Amino acid sequence: MRLKKQHILITGSTTGIGEFMARRFVEEGAKVILHGRNTERGEALREELGEDSAAFCQGDLGDPQGLERLAKEALEAFGQIDVLVNNAALTNRGKIEETDAAFFDRIISVNTRAPLLLTRALMPELKRTKGCVLNIGSVLAHCGQANLLAYAVSKGGLMTMTRNLADAHGQDGVRFNQLNVGWTLTDNEYKVKMGDGLPADWPENVPAYANPFGRLIKPEEIATAAVYWVSRESFPISGTIAELEQYPLIGRYTNHEGEE
Repeated sequence: MRLKKQHILITGSTTGIGEFMARRFVEEGAKVILHGRNTERGEALREELGEDSAAFCQGDLGDPQGLERLAKEALEAFGQIDVLVNNAALTNRGKIEETDAAFFDRIISVNTRAPLLLTRALMPELKRTKGCVLNIGSVLAHCGQANLLAYAVSKGGLMTMTRNLADAHGQDGVRFNQLNVGWTLTDNEYKVKMGDGLPADWPENVPAYANPFGRLIKPEEIATAAVYWVSRESFPISGTIAELEQYPLIGRYTNHEGEE
């Protein structure tokens, strides 16, 4: 059990990659503090994982006052926090002409400001436990696509934040790393693409240049990778941005040969 005696808060952990991380971390011996906006879903997952292994805290990460409460409740759940996983994110679509101040501020408040403020609130505890923070980013942090402008900016900011805090707090014994995740087939991603007008079987028809290995990444594969980064095994590595994608991002020349 690679995460025995680890107490891990995962934001946005009642669905998607966050839920898969929660399940995998418990399998590896951790106690997890689940977080989400939907109380019914969160309590159901907590009950499934077991009260000895999981707790649930409800809250909207866009509310800065709520972040202090979340940090307090999470710490009270098991009396200790060793790891913070900033996973929750909004992925609302919007090109520049659709990105007004309110839209942009909402994305930034959840995707970038909340990880900063939650980390700030838990820093005394993370210093005490010599813990770590794992930020879940996106390969879109490097530039993103046209209709995900605000999202891409938010993940670029998260990437800089990860490196900044890693540089600033190594001597405190607190580590900061980030996983920049590629195209992953979560339930939400499936529904979003259906909303974009794609057919029900769209995952089987993704262009080869976007998934050269014949399928999209599975959320459980991201969870498996995350185990290393939240465990003591990755000590003393800090400041790493790990790209979890099917192809290199730097110097890539998308192969379209044979396509018309």
